[in-house]
Amino acid sequence: MYKTVLVPLDGSKRAEAILPHVEQLAGRYAAQVVFLQVIEPVISSAPYLPDASVDLSQATLTRWAAEAETYLAGIQGEFREKGIEARTRVETGPVVGTIINVAHDEGADLIAMASHGRTGLSRVFYGSVAAGVLHLVDRPLLLIRS
Repeated sequence: MYKTVLVPLDGSKRAEAILPHVEQLAGRYAAQVVFLQVIEPVISSAPYLPDASVDLSQATLTRWAAEAETYLAGIQGEFREKGIEARTRVETGPVVGTIINVAHDEGADLIAMASHGRTGLSRVFYGSVAAGVLHLVDRPLLLIRS
């Protein structure tokens, strides 16, 4: 049923709550797993002030990409030890749009991710990647609350 599962991760334990679910699905359907981490090149320093943002230097982006590669390689190794084919991707861009684009590029049959479960003001200020993906996705989405 599923041949390719895209798993966006942000490096947090909360995001990793999806991993046991992905492991079970990938094992059951012999699916390939693609682990993705997106680095956003512009970070809003004050989400409620749209004009207050910081452009990250190329050195910072390069360092973050290397850290993301190392992080994802560790998770990839754990899945490979269990006999699950896994690859990694680190991309730069707007998080939601990049997840959608990578899902399309990879031909992912499923996007699997954890929602951090923010509500109220924190959701307004920080936005919700899961909600953004949910509204734009054109394929199945497995979403769990971490």
